[in-house]
Amino acid sequence: MRAIILTGGLGTRLRPLTADLPKPVLPVINRPFLEHQLLDLRRQGVREVLLATGFKPRAFARAFGDGKRLGIRLTFAHETRPLGTGGAVRHAAGFCRGTTLVLNGDVLQRLDLAAFLKRHAAARAEATIALTRVADPTQFGLVETDRAGLVKRFLEKPSPEEITCDTINAGAYLFEPSAVASIPPGVLYSLERGLFPELLKHGRRLAAWVSNGYWLDIGTLDKYLQAHLDGLGGAWPLPLVGLRRRGPFLLDSGAQLGPRVWHEGAGRVLLGRGSAVGPGARFTGSVCLGAGVRVEAGASLADCIVLDGARIGSDARLERCVVGRRCRVGAGCIVGPGRALGDGSVLTAFSR
Repeated sequence: MRAIILTGGLGTRLRPLTADLPKPVLPVINRPFLEHQLLDLRRQGVREVLLATGFKPRAFARAFGDGKRLGIRLTFAHETRPLGTGGAVRHAAGFCRGTTLVLNGDVLQRLDLAAFLKRHAAARAEATIALTRVADPTQFGLVETDRAGLVKRFLEKPSPEEITCDTINAGAYLFEPSAVASIPPGVLYSLERGLFPELLKHGRRLAAWVSNGYWLDIGTLDKYLQAHLDGLGGAWPLPLVGLRRRGPFLLDSGAQLGPRVWHEGAGRVLLGRGSAVGPGARFTGSVCLGAGVRVEAGASLADCIVLDGARIGSDARLERCVVGRRCRVGAGCIVGPGRALGDGSVLTAFSR
């Protein structure tokens, strides 16, 4: 089958990390985020994928090429102006031959595609929305279904007394060509606020299917960090091919661990290609070091991300933060929870 992935957003909530890279190309566990999604689609039999691009489209071509490296056929449909989620799908209408999977490009999830397709076919639906359950429904727009599993209505961020379900839109859809043809061409249009309400209004079959797999929207810095912590903590399966294992440490090619390096707590530490950790460095929880990272003697890193080419000085302390590419964190610096350093940032020694 074929899949469209919507990747045209600006990623403003992930700035400064997205100043130079579109969100779907940002590394997650040292691979472009979208690569995890593409590999999972290939595993489930999808061989043709179209990326609907907008912001910095060349970054996608550099990261994935024609998809041959990943075992898929990859094509692109670029928007010269923003078209929204619905407009992007309509722009790629020629790709939608038969039932087509559409995915949001900023959601890390593990869909059971066979079960999703089975539900879509059984419901004889023109469109089927994948749903996921959440602990706090007041933070999301909810999707309410009837006993037959058809969408009944949408509730936008309800108050506690208005809550009737705990299922939200998971950002994955199955469309028949007739549903795609209902989207007006060449205009800014939303699937969520345009197409789906219109299908309901005209009595067309809009089904729902609840996914029980892992789901996370990586659209904020906190969630971007959480994706790494979850992956290194075992909540979703990591691609571990080519990594050497030394206790809780996962070492890519050329990575080096100095003497007396220790780790405490749950989780794992990933050292990217050619990275090096100096003597006596300390790690707590889950930490991801990108390619070519240098961590000097006595540094302490807890539940954090350090992207490619960064340098962490001796006795520096990092906790629940993100350090961008090619940053320089001086000796004795402290970078605390919730902080993010944009690419190329420099912190002089003992900065806090």
